[in-house]
Amino acid sequence: MMAAAKKLHGREFYKKLGCPKRILAPMVDQSELPWRILARRSGADLCYSPMFHSRLFSESEDYRKKMFSTRDIPEEKPLIIQFCGNDPEIMLKAAKLAAPYCDAVDLNLGCPQGIAKKGKYGSFLQDNWPVIESIIKRLHEELPIPVTAKIRIFPDPKKTLEYAKMILNAGASFLAVHGRLREQKGHFTGVADWQQISMLRENLPADTVLFANGNILHASDIDRCIEATGVDGVMSAEGSLYNPKIFLPLNTPLNILYPRVDDICDEYLNIIREFDLHTDYSTLSGIKGHMFKLMRPLLSIHTDIRSMLATECTPRDFESFPRAVAALRKRLDECKEKGEICDEEEPNEEKKDELGYPKIPWWRVQPYFRPLTEPSVTKRKLEEAPVSEAPAKKLNVAV
Repeated sequence: MMAAAKKLHGREFYKKLGCPKRILAPMVDQSELPWRILARRSGADLCYSPMFHSRLFSESEDYRKKMFSTRDIPEEKPLIIQFCGNDPEIMLKAAKLAAPYCDAVDLNLGCPQGIAKKGKYGSFLQDNWPVIESIIKRLHEELPIPVTAKIRIFPDPKKTLEYAKMILNAGASFLAVHGRLREQKGHFTGVADWQQISMLRENLPADTVLFANGNILHASDIDRCIEATGVDGVMSAEGSLYNPKIFLPLNTPLNILYPRVDDICDEYLNIIREFDLHTDYSTLSGIKGHMFKLMRPLLSIHTDIRSMLATECTPRDFESFPRAVAALRKRLDECKEKGEICDEEEPNEEKKDELGYPKIPWWRVQPYFRPLTEPSVTKRKLEEAPVSEAPAKKLNVAV
């Protein structure tokens, strides 16, 4: 009888995965199969699944079939499946069901939403370290694959460091760090604190595998984050939703790095066709949100396209989305004929915005700039919690 393969851990496991540096982050209902394939075709080295509810995943076959789709294809590997929950036994049961389809399972310790507060999971578990420790230890000891964790920071960097040490000592192979407090969400998202992430890199054991999340607006931010923090890899969540090509290397031509909106929409829809996902529940539940984000730069200009997407496109009729993209393509071609789309306005290395990024015209995908809330309001919202100094390069956006 052949001996069971040794379960790799930490940096050994990271090396087995190919040392991924550009990572699609886990997102509720938005990092589903076709989006993961698009991310990989756009340069992502590693993808996470959407966040799944461990109890529902463990108890309901219908939930598993609806919410999780995968394929045995190279573009689906490596994959980490993320769960939320607060019960070690339930988490283990869910993780065992997921294990045949992924390379590792991840514990969500970062979700800041009200539903997580009500369910006592996500970032609201950070108030109960013994539960976190017991979940990770149980999964580490009893799963055939590694366990990882994704966290948020505390106002006090020392507490963040102790928190990270506890999670790693319990058995987590990787630690992904979203450089924001639990209170930083929605209109109060603010800027992620790369200095706390850098502090973790400097104070945790040298072989710790560390990922960063936050402030990733353009492809260049991935390399800038690695240089500033020393992390092994960088996650993009919202940034990738507005431009899936954010994972491409810096030497990529700008017209590919920031594709025309109709082209990237077609690429996404063609993946759904290619893998026969036009009736898949998880695919259809995310499609409209994806299309609105991809089209965002031009919807305030071509409001009839926005109305078409809002009122005529429905997950019950997949072909309604290709029709909208066809209408958009026709409109953009007409705009080009009229001179409203011209070569002089196309992105190039000479034209930069106030932050030093390329200026991107409205017909190409681009990041969403979320204005910062007025400081006094944000301070009250964060309960006057002291936050360590922000990264040296100030951003007036948050992702």
